[in-house]
Amino acid sequence: MALCLVADFDLRKDVLPWLRAQRAASEAAGARGGGPDVLENSYDSLRVLNVERNGNIVYTCKDNKGNVFFGLYDYQTKQNEHLYTFEKDLQVISCSVNRERTLLAASLVQAAKDGRRNELQPGSKCLTLLVEIHPVNNVKVLKAVDSCIWVQFLYPHVESHPLPENHLLLISEEKYIEQFHVQVIQEDGNKVVIKNSGQLPREKVAEDFVWAQWDMSEQRLYYIDLKKSRSILKCIQFYSNEHFNVMFEAPLDISLSDSGFKLVNFGCDDLRDQEKLSKHLTLYVFTNRTGSLCVCYCPNVDSWEQITYSVFYFHKGHSKTFTVALGSVDSRVTKGITFLNLDYYVAVYLPGHFFHLLNIQHPDLICHSLFLTGNNEVIDMLPHRPFQSLSGPLVLDGGSGKLYRVLLNQSYLLEFLRDTRLDCERMALLHCVLSCGRDPRRLEAKIIQWISENISACHSFDLIQEFIIASSYWSIYPETSNMDKLLPYSSLLTWNTEIPGITLVTEEIPLPLMKVHSFKGYWEKLNSNLEYAKYSKPHLHYNNGVVRREWHSLISEEKTGKRSSLVYVRNILDNAIKVISNLQAKTLEPRLTPLFQEEDNHQRLLMGLMVSELKDHLLRHLQGVEKKKIEQMVLDYISKLLDLICQILEASWRKHNLHPWVLHFNRRASAAEFAVFHIMTRILEATRSLFLPLPPGFHTLHTILGVHCLPLHNLLHYIDNGVLLLTETAVTRLMKDLDNTEKNEKLKFSIIVRLPPHIGQKICRLWDHPMSSNIISRNHVKRLLQDYSKQPRSSVMDKSSFSLEFLPLNYFIEILTDVESSNPALYAFEGHDNVDAKFVEEAALKHTTMLLGL
Repeated sequence: MALCLVADFDLRKDVLPWLRAQRAASEAAGARGGGPDVLENSYDSLRVLNVERNGNIVYTCKDNKGNVFFGLYDYQTKQNEHLYTFEKDLQVISCSVNRERTLLAASLVQAAKDGRRNELQPGSKCLTLLVEIHPVNNVKVLKAVDSCIWVQFLYPHVESHPLPENHLLLISEEKYIEQFHVQVIQEDGNKVVIKNSGQLPREKVAEDFVWAQWDMSEQRLYYIDLKKSRSILKCIQFYSNEHFNVMFEAPLDISLSDSGFKLVNFGCDDLRDQEKLSKHLTLYVFTNRTGSLCVCYCPNVDSWEQITYSVFYFHKGHSKTFTVALGSVDSRVTKGITFLNLDYYVAVYLPGHFFHLLNIQHPDLICHSLFLTGNNEVIDMLPHRPFQSLSGPLVLDGGSGKLYRVLLNQSYLLEFLRDTRLDCERMALLHCVLSCGRDPRRLEAKIIQWISENISACHSFDLIQEFIIASSYWSIYPETSNMDKLLPYSSLLTWNTEIPGITLVTEEIPLPLMKVHSFKGYWEKLNSNLEYAKYSKPHLHYNNGVVRREWHSLISEEKTGKRSSLVYVRNILDNAIKVISNLQAKTLEPRLTPLFQEEDNHQRLLMGLMVSELKDHLLRHLQGVEKKKIEQMVLDYISKLLDLICQILEASWRKHNLHPWVLHFNRRASAAEFAVFHIMTRILEATRSLFLPLPPGFHTLHTILGVHCLPLHNLLHYIDNGVLLLTETAVTRLMKDLDNTEKNEKLKFSIIVRLPPHIGQKICRLWDHPMSSNIISRNHVKRLLQDYSKQPRSSVMDKSSFSLEFLPLNYFIEILTDVESSNPALYAFEGHDNVDAKFVEEAALKHTTMLLGL
């Protein structure tokens, strides 16, 4: 299925066998109290209470006397440990153990006869206890009140030695949160006791809130309070000492005034409360390491005909509200909406109805998020049980007592990419699969295979273009923050097509107000994202507009023979050499395609210019990153662009089993060559609009295949429209390989007259034909006479030097001879040392003879 559930913990497999062993050992010793007395008939009471920051899992169950047993499963060692047993019939609300496992905090209420909590019954008491458990010793009552209390120890990032002070949060149903500071000392060896337990220091952390969420992995508290009926989201960051800071405040455009009181992730929810909770609003805060901040919200569901949910992308400065029509609803699956944090994505789904995979890094275009509804098999394969989203990808299935890490199923999504028929789904799946980042080379090979089989399947976007841009982006993105703002993520800038089954409203929202001025880690990245959302419009994504202008300028200078700066051009070409060397160093297998075997200065100029411009772009906007690292990132990025093009061509070459003799002109084209020519043409189309460089040798190979595959009039049409570029290597091979049949002469002449002059002069020397002599002569005469000024001449010519009595020709040749003798530098250029007035005379006579049919 689309989501891959990796089991981290299972109560039945990881705890139950140990409890049975404890019971057996206790019975064998004739003792009681070493473990729960009855296990087989009391499995329903065995449940997960909390997952601590270090991965340790606290659980509870009852024996046949109703005594409450607390155990801990060590995530690292995979071992269980008995923490404490309350010899009273109580119902556990919440429990937490400190990092050293010396203190246990628990909140309990009296158990009613039906096993449900009776904290709402008159006179019932909620006891919040702090227990010394190393070894079991004193029990201190922290609270004895009528309202429910939840407990949570803080886990600082200090792992080397035991802490002298522990910090415990108490969260009250009376809408306040306190922090207790518990100092411990060692007595009698390893015995750990609470110091000055009479009066523990404490302080208020928050009050008058209606909703709160605990992020155990990052040690953050999110809560919402109401100010003049406005919902304000706040976040508190706890540190390794007793200090904490309110990090930001952000207004939320949602109504919470009548929603009551709700806590998220202060321990694990009791499954018996799931039905009650599903009728209330669902609200989660999700973050990831790139500095994203998302609030996912679904209001109370009054009607199952449609469902509305919103995502506030605070790191982008806007929110999106989605409405999905559900139609007829089976009551068995209406358990409430589920939000899951999947790093770069947030999954939203209602089992049996829809699945929405939201791209939180690039949420602007709806086509970059995957939405599925109706009778799709992906939806049918989603878990039908409600999951509790803990921290990051961690979720708890309260019904089975299993703890999972939820990952995107790359293999399944890739298979789904092959089968789907909608462009919006293809786009979303392509990006989603690439973002998984597992075994990229193998993944790219599979995507390329799919692209080659569906080259014309997409009408809304260019598949090759999107793949090259997206894959290059993901290859460099993890190296540093802010790359999502600086590198292009997609070839598309807009998407105006509706997505079937869902409607969308986008609104700008106020940005969070940061309450501190010094940032590290996540907060530095979030603040950078907020600064960008606030000030950086239009977007800073790199494009090759400047490269396009500069490249055309350099090519124009080449045609006129006037270079503004040879040093500048040399530096640009040196950049290209670095890119090619970087690419070849990363290429593990020899290439089948004949690329990188010629200079191709035009593509090298384009490569080098892109290196220069992209490096300047990143240096301007990446603060605090070393210049050497940026230079290497640029080389890696452009190398990746070229490598992907090579991979596409290699895959097609290998699939059609082409051989080196395809480079020779004196053979007929095969169906395989037609297929490769078509792929190369599509690659050219994809790269041309974005002005991306191509591997040196690409145009030569493309032209050779074009000569093989196309009739002459089509070939010339492709050349005249710039689809095929005549390179010196390709035309040289054509002149040498083809003989001078009438058909080949027509082809050669059609090619030569379309060549740039500086290449045409070289190529004509290779073709031993009157036509080429005529062209050479014309060029020579043009060169000699372009600055010629007529001088007075004698009317009497020396006829002895001419073999023919053809006065106009004789006079013309005499003029050329005089110019040559007075300006020898005009015709002494490379490869034309034997082109002179005599050569022109002979060519003229031969041409006249041909025209007269003599």
